[in-house]
Amino acid sequence: MLVDDQALLRAGFRMVLGAQPDIRVVAEAGDGAAAVEAARSAEVDVVLMDVRMPVMDGVEATRLICAAGERPRVLILTTFDLDDYAFAALKAGASGFLLKDVPPSDLISAIHSVHSGDAVVAPSTTRRLLERFAVHLPSPGVVEQAAFGGLTAREREVLVLVARGLSNMEIADRLDLAEATVKTHLGRVLAKLSLRDRAQVVVYAYEAGLVTPHSAG
Repeated sequence: MLVDDQALLRAGFRMVLGAQPDIRVVAEAGDGAAAVEAARSAEVDVVLMDVRMPVMDGVEATRLICAAGERPRVLILTTFDLDDYAFAALKAGASGFLLKDVPPSDLISAIHSVHSGDAVVAPSTTRRLLERFAVHLPSPGVVEQAAFGGLTAREREVLVLVARGLSNMEIADRLDLAEATVKTHLGRVLAKLSLRDRAQVVVYAYEAGLVTPHSAG
């Protein structure tokens, strides 16, 4: 589903996605409220969601859509300077964010990633986003140590590396593990901390003070 108050932008995305044999645009909406309603009636797997819209913004729409169930997953569309609401949208349950001028190949790759249960958290963009909004995050140590009590040392290592934007393969190389083992550790992290996906791991780690914008580099 395409959600943006600019019809021309939706048309551009629809044209790109319509050329893909395995992607179908099944719904569109021009504001957040219409998106929430459409998500209830249409069989949607992935939502491309703008944040600044009339009636209801994309953050609230994301929160309502994600609270309703595992699907659909939401990808936030932001401007080049990173929308003020992007971090809030990740906290609301979005699985990542894309720049509105994203190359078609990256757009398609991101949709496939989110559909498969992964998240779109490119290290450079994530770092810029969280540097900008670091002032809104608690100081390191604000989250009680007990919050990590259920994680093993290895699981905590994996959590931190995911928050720094590393892929499973990169984490496997860094920790000298099999990629399947990294996936297992990450799955346990998500389950123990009640997190949805990699995007929420990033938010969690920053809010907990486990990583900082500079260490993410």
